[in-house]
Amino acid sequence: MILNDKIYGLVLSGGKSTRMGQDKGLLSYHGKPQREHLYEMLSSVCEKTFMSIRKEQAAEISTDFNVIIDKDEYKGPYNGLLSAHKTHPEAAWLVLACDLPLMDVSSLKELIASRNLNKNPLSTAFALKESPLPEPLCAIWEPEALKESVTYLEAGNGSCPRKYLINSEVELVFPSNEHVLLNANSVEDYKDALEKIAVS
Repeated sequence: MILNDKIYGLVLSGGKSTRMGQDKGLLSYHGKPQREHLYEMLSSVCEKTFMSIRKEQAAEISTDFNVIIDKDEYKGPYNGLLSAHKTHPEAAWLVLACDLPLMDVSSLKELIASRNLNKNPLSTAFALKESPLPEPLCAIWEPEALKESVTYLEAGNGSCPRKYLINSEVELVFPSNEHVLLNANSVEDYKDALEKIAVS
C-alpha cells in the first residue's frame, strides 16, 4: 500500500447528538457553530474539506461549505466515513467529530506530520497515553482502510470504527496537548469545555 499525499478533511456533523440534547455541530465554543470552526481548521491543513451531514440538514448549510450527504448504508460514524469514501475513494480523510471543542490547528499539523510513509499504516490516529486506544474520529483514514472497512462491516463484525482500528495497522500519535481530545457529549461537558477555553 502506498500512502496517498492527498488528504481531504471531513467534519462528521450528521449525528443526532442525543446525549447533548441539541446538535453538537451548532454549539458555539469559538464564536461560531462548532462544525464551521472545525471546517475552517481542516481547510487550513487539507487539500479540500467537507461537512458530512444528514439529508435533512442540507437546507441549513451555507453554500460556502462543501458537503457530503450521508448515504445511510451503514450505522454510526461509518455512515459519514464511508459516504465520504464513496464520493472520493482516492483520498485519505482527516476526520474530526463535532464533539472536540479544544482541537487546534497545531495538533492537526502534528497528526499529519506523523503519517509514517515507511510503515504504510491504514490509519494515523490520536490516542491518550494512559489509554492508548486509537481515536477513530480524530484520525487520518487511508483509502485502503475505508475499503477494508466495507468488507469488515459486511462480515458482521459490528459497526465500531475503533474496534476496526484496534485490529489493524495503525500509527498511534500522542498529541503534545492531550486536552485537544476532550470529548463534549453532554451539557456538563459543554460547560467544562467553555471554562477551559476561557482560561486558555
